Amino acid sequence: MDLFEAIMTRRSIRNFKNIPVEKETVKKILEAAMNAPTAGNQLAWQFVVVTGREMLDELAKAHPYADSLLSAPLAIAVCGDVKAEKHSGFWVQDCSAATQNILLAAHAEGLGAVWLGVYPRAEREKSVSKVMGLPEGIITLAVVAIGHPVRKLSPQKRYDESKVHYNGWRG
Repeated sequence: MDLFEAIMTRRSIRNFKNIPVEKETVKKILEAAMNAPTAGNQLAWQFVVVTGREMLDELAKAHPYADSLLSAPLAIAVCGDVKAEKHSGFWVQDCSAATQNILLAAHAEGLGAVWLGVYPRAEREKSVSKVMGLPEGIITLAVVAIGHPVRKLSPQKRYDESKVHYNGWRG
């Protein structure tokens, strides 16, 4: 799939078929995640791959908007490793870029995915961290539910010229 096609046709998918995602595909998705840009090449991220039905169901209970995990065969938690930071606070941007790469890589592989935001909601972070048994200093930015989509969604056109400003902010 061409890069622009992937960007323009990717949609948030919340319902999945009961088909596992191949290990090789998971690795390709993680490789894409780890090729995201990072502040000062700090690579202050960790990834938790969840394929166990029990943990996926527990994560769905731990997050108020994560019902998609109830049908997903796979989730990848994108976590910031604050102890590995060279540039304080930039783990959020690094992990956001990695999360976008996960979404695009999953789409390019014919899968569906949805970004389930965790950070900066303290209650979500605490409950998700507890389910996965994360150590101190590891903060979950997002959990991405991934799987074979039940149905394909049509692309959306979101370009809005009124939100573009050239050479500064002008009316």
